[in-house]
Amino acid sequence: MLKVGLTGGIGSGKSAVASRLATLGAVIVDSDRIAREIVAPGTDGLAEVVAAFSEKILDADGALDRAALGALVFGDEAARRTLEGITHPRVRARSAELAAAAPADAIVVNDVPLLAEVGLAPTYHLVVVVQTAVPTRMARLTRDRGMAPAEAERRIAAQADDATRRAIADVLLTNDGTLTDLHAAVDALWRDRLSPYERNVRERRAVPPDPAALAGPDPTWPEQYARLAARIRHAAGGEIRVDHVGSTAVPGLAAPDVIDIQVTVSSLNEADGPLAQRLAEAGFPRLPGEWWDAPRQPEPVRWAKRLHGGADPARPVRLHLREAGSPGWRYALLMRDHLRADPARRADYLQVKRELAAAAPEHAAWGTVTDPWFDEEHLRAEEWAAQTGWRP
Repeated sequence: MLKVGLTGGIGSGKSAVASRLATLGAVIVDSDRIAREIVAPGTDGLAEVVAAFSEKILDADGALDRAALGALVFGDEAARRTLEGITHPRVRARSAELAAAAPADAIVVNDVPLLAEVGLAPTYHLVVVVQTAVPTRMARLTRDRGMAPAEAERRIAAQADDATRRAIADVLLTNDGTLTDLHAAVDALWRDRLSPYERNVRERRAVPPDPAALAGPDPTWPEQYARLAARIRHAAGGEIRVDHVGSTAVPGLAAPDVIDIQVTVSSLNEADGPLAQRLAEAGFPRLPGEWWDAPRQPEPVRWAKRLHGGADPARPVRLHLREAGSPGWRYALLMRDHLRADPARRADYLQVKRELAAAAPEHAAWGTVTDPWFDEEHLRAEEWAAQTGWRP
């Protein structure tokens, strides 16, 4: 199934997005509702909250007085962390149960108000953030929820700011217009990205990049890489080296709009083991066939690797799984760092790429294998490494 994290600040309209996605067929897992359920009367969750904060947070009927509890924890970091230590594990466990019960071809949307704050973004295939200007949110909170302006300001300030949420956003839905505008944006997201993404994950199908089309330079490529790398590390389930390589890893360089990522493995046997399945489930299916990097002169043998792609139709990705210390592994890091360090070489590289794309667009990627400039650049890079003491 496709797992989508949905978040946004209080008053942003996140619930309206969740409601529209439910209408389109998504399975919604509402963390706010679960948070209320796990502290309902008679639950061990409520008993633990009372033990931590006393019976002052109960109303006359013995239920949780959310306003009283809020008054204790808002603005008190230690109290808030104590409460989160009680509620967050229970919310996560119940959310996982509900997601596991969904059909195998479901698009499961986890509505999590504090997704950015609790660091859950890497656990999802995609994160959708609803962003709305603070004055608009203030107006909604005072008008629709009856909050005093000071309370609305306090609630907004207690959450992550817009920049923090944008950093985890694969999709940013702006909700400063009408409900009709918001519904149209959600419908397009469902049709063009979520539905095909789910199908691609289920069928283990990668989206082929267009290696010939030069784009950018896009200043968001490093941010996109960071989100992908966090998912890869989470999927790997342990410490693993992940590097941004290729043209999009070099600031200011126009490149095909595909994020190349190098995943370091101890051996290709490791790449062929459970790691391959975990990456596929995370949205990075393995590409069939045999893959290798072309050796630079005078290397006599091909540099074997494993290659995975990305299932997200809006974000082409290539994952190169290479053995630590192997020639191909070292070459990818060396070329990246040399181009980052030498503006003249970047300009030459871009000119060569443009000439290859113009001469034979369908074979531009293969041209980097055969063009002698790359052998010459490899020698220059090795000289630079020796002079500077570079290490991968």
